[in-house]
Amino acid sequence: MRQMAYLAESRTPALPSPRHVNWRGRSGRFYALTPERLDSFVLSTDGLYMLARGTLPLWVGTAHDVIHDAQSRARFRLALAAADRAFAIAAEEDELSRMTVVWDLEGAEPVAGLSAA
Repeated sequence: MRQMAYLAESRTPALPSPRHVNWRGRSGRFYALTPERLDSFVLSTDGLYMLARGTLPLWVGTAHDVIHDAQSRARFRLALAAADRAFAIAAEEDELSRMTVVWDLEGAEPVAGLSAA
C-alpha cells in the first residue's frame, strides 16, 4: 500500500497539448498555428514561424531564411521589434511547399469562431 501512495505522489501531470489558433491564408486555406511565447522565442532550424502584430503578419519564414537571405533577415529584425505574438507552423519539408505556405500566410488573417483542437 505504501508503494502505491508513493507512485501516486511521484506522477508528473501530463502536459496539455498546445492550443492552436486558426488563420486563413490569402488563398483561403486554413492553418492551425501554435502560439509561442514571444519573450522566449527562438528559431529552430527545422521550423516555420510567423511573427505578427495583432492581426497583421509581419514576417513568415525559417531560420534558414534569416541566415541566408539578407532581405528576410532585415524583415525578421523589424518584425521581432514590433511583434506582439509568435506562432509555429506545421509545414511540409520540401522547398516549394514551404515557399507556398510563406506566401499564403504573409496575407493571412485570424479566423474567429473556429476551434482548432
